[in-house]
Amino acid sequence: MLKVAIVGGSGYTGFELLRILALHPNAQVTEATSRQYKGKAVAEVFPSLSGFYDRLRFSEPEDLKGLGADIAFSALPHGVSQGAVTELLKSSRVIDLSADFRIRDLSVYRAWYGDHASAELLKEAVYGLPELKRKEIKGARLVANPGCYPTSAILALVPLLKEKLADASSIIVDSKSGVSGAGRSAALDTSFVEVSHGFKAYKIGSHRHTPEIEQELGAIAGAEVSITFTPHLLPVSRGILSTVYVDLAKGVSMKEVLSLYRAFYEKEPFVRVMDEGRFPDISQVRASNFCDLGVFVDEKKGKAIIVSAIDNLVKGASGQAVQNMNIMAGFPETTGLIAPPVSI
Repeated sequence: MLKVAIVGGSGYTGFELLRILALHPNAQVTEATSRQYKGKAVAEVFPSLSGFYDRLRFSEPEDLKGLGADIAFSALPHGVSQGAVTELLKSSRVIDLSADFRIRDLSVYRAWYGDHASAELLKEAVYGLPELKRKEIKGARLVANPGCYPTSAILALVPLLKEKLADASSIIVDSKSGVSGAGRSAALDTSFVEVSHGFKAYKIGSHRHTPEIEQELGAIAGAEVSITFTPHLLPVSRGILSTVYVDLAKGVSMKEVLSLYRAFYEKEPFVRVMDEGRFPDISQVRASNFCDLGVFVDEKKGKAIIVSAIDNLVKGASGQAVQNMNIMAGFPETTGLIAPPVSI
């Protein structure tokens, strides 16, 4: 049985890790930390987990080296996670859910996030998108779990860029996320009254997921990529819908693109390509690790429109982290993750 620690277990991603791992047949959560809820039972903080973690209490991460875990998940905010990961690596393999180790270029990280206290680990960290980095993830000591918006955008574009069928300089990513993407801490902008019945764009031209998307798409395209990315806040609790626009190479047809996507993702357990004329709804991936893709080609204009739907807390965070854990531990990749989505 794999021993698992969750550092920062009382946020939304920490809860999702606890929820998913509660029924994992090969892994056991032996430690969960939370300074805010130190000493409290996990089931007291999250009543929905009653009966699953009745003996587990949140501890304060005073000695991260002493957690005794085979794999540790760091679900701490960016900046805070840097030091924690350095300590965790002394005794465990680590999957970091923050943005601290996703950006490989230190100067880019500093420009978007600020100083980095563990910069020596940036080159070592493996970007944990299984559909692209499965072999590297398996042997990794440190996996940087992808961001939610980047997961939805990258999976939407990989087949076209890999086959050189799209103009990488023409990419527009228009994304909408549920409020849980902002985290569990109380804030006026994400309170019920402020969000309910509203819909708005935010951080236009300045969202910190931009360089992450550009970095990974650039690696796929084999060239520098600059995207136009606009996120929006949906008045729902969870889910991301990204609509991605890109110019195609001359003469590329709808039939060709759809066949490409089906072939590319045929063996991927968590990517589902919809039939022609059908497009995903965030409700059909709710609480699941699936990414659903719908494809349209405007043959007259030479443009592709790809619609991508994920649950931001699962495939966009904790589910993907467990998927990475499965790969690292040598378990079947779908272990503990295959279940029909909660659509209502």
